[in-house]
Amino acid sequence: MEKKYIDELGFVKISEQRQKIMRDLKNKLKIPTEIAKSTNMSVSEVSRSLKTLKDKEIVIFLNEDKRIGRVYSLTEKGKEILNCIEKYEMV
Repeated sequence: MEKKYIDELGFVKISEQRQKIMRDLKNKLKIPTEIAKSTNMSVSEVSRSLKTLKDKEIVIFLNEDKRIGRVYSLTEKGKEILNCIEKYEMV
């Protein structure tokens, strides 16, 4: 992992909610209600976390013009951060 992502890695690791959302988006495209169901979180919790992850360019929504039914995905940076988290959990 590039050193420039270390701050974002710490940002994700301090929040179990952010980690759950990122794992849920791994190799998937989802809307917030789907993420909420599969992570047992409220839609408002998911929405708040997605906003912070988007601000850090860890997730992106693919249909930016929509207010409802936004489809989210991990960015390449997000995938790299998640891979790093998962890699070191196995050690």
